[in-house]
Amino acid sequence: MSQKSERRGIHVDQSELLCKKGCGYYGNTSWQGLCSKCWREEYQRARQKQIQEDWALAEKLQREEEAAYASSQGAQSHPQPSLAPFSKFEEKKTNEKTRKVTTVKKFFSPSSRTAPKKENHEGKTPSPSISRQASAETDRVSRDFVDFLKNLQKPGRDIHKQCRAFTESMANKRDLSADELSECVQDFYQNMSDRLMTHFKGSTDRVERVMDQVEKYIMTRLYKNVFCPETTDDEKKDLATQNRIRALHWVTIQMLCVPVDEEIPEVSDNVVKAITDIIEMDSRRVPRDKLACITRCSKHIFNAIRITKTEPASADDFLPTLIYIVLKANPPRLQSNIQYITRFCNPSRLMTGEDGYYFTNLCCAVAFIEKLDAQSLNLSPEDFERYMSGQASPHKQEPGPRTPAGPDGSPALSTAHQNLELLNGLGVRQERVLEAARNLESDLISWREAVEREVQEILAKYPLEIRPPPSAIDSDNVENDRLPPPLQPQVFAG
Repeated sequence: MSQKSERRGIHVDQSELLCKKGCGYYGNTSWQGLCSKCWREEYQRARQKQIQEDWALAEKLQREEEAAYASSQGAQSHPQPSLAPFSKFEEKKTNEKTRKVTTVKKFFSPSSRTAPKKENHEGKTPSPSISRQASAETDRVSRDFVDFLKNLQKPGRDIHKQCRAFTESMANKRDLSADELSECVQDFYQNMSDRLMTHFKGSTDRVERVMDQVEKYIMTRLYKNVFCPETTDDEKKDLATQNRIRALHWVTIQMLCVPVDEEIPEVSDNVVKAITDIIEMDSRRVPRDKLACITRCSKHIFNAIRITKTEPASADDFLPTLIYIVLKANPPRLQSNIQYITRFCNPSRLMTGEDGYYFTNLCCAVAFIEKLDAQSLNLSPEDFERYMSGQASPHKQEPGPRTPAGPDGSPALSTAHQNLELLNGLGVRQERVLEAARNLESDLISWREAVEREVQEILAKYPLEIRPPPSAIDSDNVENDRLPPPLQPQVFAG
């Protein structure tokens, strides 16, 4: 087959061989000649073995610690002996724990190219992407990517090789900054897009479909390495934003001039769906999927505004409502997700289309929340500081008398007054119910007395006469003696 392929000018890569276990799938020499499925099985067996060794080491450390503790208790009654043995034990225990932590980190780390594994009899290092902890989503995305590329035939094989080589090379670039990682990914997108544009002869739609699958495959496998990397301060920004939103929990719809009425059930449902979608963004791995969550959230916001105003929503209505949704949802790792999308999303998706528009509005909403002050909410600086510190809480302006608050404006006293008013209202309603019950009881007694009087009057008008029982039919017949005797049954012998 190889000679025929060479005559036809087709290059056959030696790394694409059948799996040595005979499962029918293609293997890879860097995976000991196994396919991805068989390699995962080998990986799981090695993982179970390592876990058992770790458990054995943990039990050993526990026994040594218990023995050392018993010896230290005995040494307390004899302070003269030297503590050198116990110090040696502490040093030994520290070394054992360090070795255990290092082993576990090496086992679960996304890359293990620093030294070849002893279990690998051929002395070859497995792929870093396969050494990563296997997940159902990663496996599913890989299968879907291969199935998608089968329709492209030879270009599909080239795309798969390039994407796989790129993910393997990116797994080793942990020392790069986030901007450098983003530059590498964006360069790969650009080169891949140019090649596809040449192959598909300028068909933008086909190129976009392939690039979506390429982005999904690459970013699913690189997610743990490039999302919120240690070289950035994304995590600190996440905590700062989360604390900021938590401190602004008192902001109401009226302060932001949000044209949404949550008293309408359909509007309330759309608000809940919008909050759910923006929270769900953190659980997605692919930038395109995160953008899809933002887009769904925005569409629910537009629906809520349209139902409330009974007319199409405008951009001036959308942004305040989006700010309100972000304040209510307080999405996890919001800054990290925004930076992740900015760095690793396909640039054509961010620069055009509704996804890019909604993402830009989300960035504006977060920037507004970070700089939110008293003037933005039409409040005095004193009230704003009291609300932020928790000393007071704003109340909704409702028609009718306002609920009295305490002399210091304490929300607890205001809540107590509201509860007292509710109790008074319940007391009035209870008195009404009791009065109605007493009236019903009185009516029942009167009805029973009226029925009894009527029965007595009828009995008095028509008294009951008790007559003797009637005599026999023939008791008055004087000629009974002349009657013949009754017939008696007779039996005839047959």
